[in-house]
Amino acid sequence: MSVYLAETIWDRGSADFAGGRYSRAHRLRFDGGIEVPGSSSPQVVPLPYSTPAAVDPEEAFVAALSACHMLWFLDFACRAGYCVDQYQDQAVGVMGKNPEGRLAFTSVTLHPKTVFSGAGRPNEEALRSLHGAAHRECFIANSVRCEVTIEPEFC
Repeated sequence: MSVYLAETIWDRGSADFAGGRYSRAHRLRFDGGIEVPGSSSPQVVPLPYSTPAAVDPEEAFVAALSACHMLWFLDFACRAGYCVDQYQDQAVGVMGKNPEGRLAFTSVTLHPKTVFSGAGRPNEEALRSLHGAAHRECFIANSVRCEVTIEPEFC
């Protein structure tokens, strides 16, 4: 069993908490020591109580799925003897009502675009197979209830 740590730090300051006029800005600190600004999404809590430049939980969720898939993909591509030079994903998460009528992510679609070099480059079938294997092994995708779709761009 592995354990992962993340710390969320928020301070009200002198804001009007009871009146709901407080900042949702906070800090996210990870076990490696990096700290990133966090906030509620401006789509959920209006400005000025949200910080658009910070990472919101919804973005972090989509990014976690994308990053986990990428790391597995790179591992499987390496094992298959391919040389990956670049990987870029424009991941899109869609929030809607779940079957219980509560707001939830209903789908996340990954759009990975990969650049390979060297003599052995995967054809479209091999590329889809690598993404399929990565999706099956991604423990973030294995932990969520929404549909996660992979739509790789074949270059």
